[in-house]
Amino acid sequence: MFAFDFMRHAFIASTFIALTCGIIGVFVVARQLSFLTHMLSEIGFAGAAFGAFMGISPLIGMLLFTLASSGLISGLSVEKARRESTISAVSSLFIGSGILFLALANQSSSYATQILFGSIVGISLNGVWQLVILSLVVLVTVWLIFRPLLFDSFDPVGARANGVSANIVSLVFLILLAVSVSVGAQIVGSMLVFILMTIPAATAKTLGHNIRQLLTISVGTALIGVWLGLWLAYITNWPATFFIALIEVVFYLGALLFRKKA
Repeated sequence: MFAFDFMRHAFIASTFIALTCGIIGVFVVARQLSFLTHMLSEIGFAGAAFGAFMGISPLIGMLLFTLASSGLISGLSVEKARRESTISAVSSLFIGSGILFLALANQSSSYATQILFGSIVGISLNGVWQLVILSLVVLVTVWLIFRPLLFDSFDPVGARANGVSANIVSLVFLILLAVSVSVGAQIVGSMLVFILMTIPAATAKTLGHNIRQLLTISVGTALIGVWLGLWLAYITNWPATFFIALIEVVFYLGALLFRKKA
């Protein structure tokens, strides 16, 4: 299997994507931003379609749109009561824009399918390097702000009492989330990156009791999901995205069953 360049590229890219999504996902779940993550995945579709329209890389288009929308949401939706309404409005606008950009770009339905559901086995070496660099930027940034991010995510009242700037932490995290969604979409597509970003973290929340366990379980299930999914896709010629989604859901259901019996 590793005799083929495309499979080596796929495993390298998927490893870094799983690390990124697994770690960021823990904070997504803790901060109750799953709905926002779903919205950003839809906006990623519009960004990739814009990239096709402008003749640039879909990844660059995704980054432009997700980063811009994260900044917009951060400015418009500071109050929790307005967050979901703002997210819904922004999401609707960008989904419609994505359809328009694809139509103007005269792209085939297969290209739209690739954006929506991913094409990890077709990733180039240059694409791998892009994903690795972006993933490392996210991971290093999380390491640098880990303490305030952890404090603000799991004990926001205590964080404010100790002088942690919630607005700055939230803005930086939204930027990291936008980059992570754009990176993760390269393996499972813009519509299903929500799965890789939230289900491993939800599994970890079900089984873990401290931050070390949460991160270990989340990253571990994400890695197993993408590695096993790629291997099953190779031997069956079925879409890797299907297997990744199935494996992550099985992990989550298994965690719920284990927790119920414990």
